[in-house]
Amino acid sequence: MSEVKIRPLKPEEYDDILTLWKRAGLSIRPKGRDSREAIMKQMAEAPDLFLGAEVSGKLAGIVIASSDGRRGYLNRIAVSPDFRGHGIAQKLTTAGEDALHKRGISVITLQIEDFNKASIRLARKMGYYQHFDVIYFSKRNSPED
Repeated sequence: MSEVKIRPLKPEEYDDILTLWKRAGLSIRPKGRDSREAIMKQMAEAPDLFLGAEVSGKLAGIVIASSDGRRGYLNRIAVSPDFRGHGIAQKLTTAGEDALHKRGISVITLQIEDFNKASIRLARKMGYYQHFDVIYFSKRNSPED
């Protein structure tokens, strides 16, 4: 496999981002949190936190980092099935961590669905601690959020 280049994502790659998420098996909410307008707004506010992995000119993976100013979050880590097994998710995770560290964030979290065994293994390999004493709740304005 060719060299993996981690780089900022560009607004004009919106359709490619959604396509990659779909191919990677992530749920997409194009009428809500994943709408063009929502993603463009987030990218404009924090372009350094939207990162892609490129291999031979193709978008192979994505990570979106975010922060509440105190704690950092790595979200939507996805690798196209064509490029799995080459360490791209680990490189994206490290790049997201680095971007958050540059902002002074020292605590970084991941949310992984319990059936996603590959992501759980990667998180453990990279030194993330699994908390069994935390229960995740969410409240949404709509199913698309």
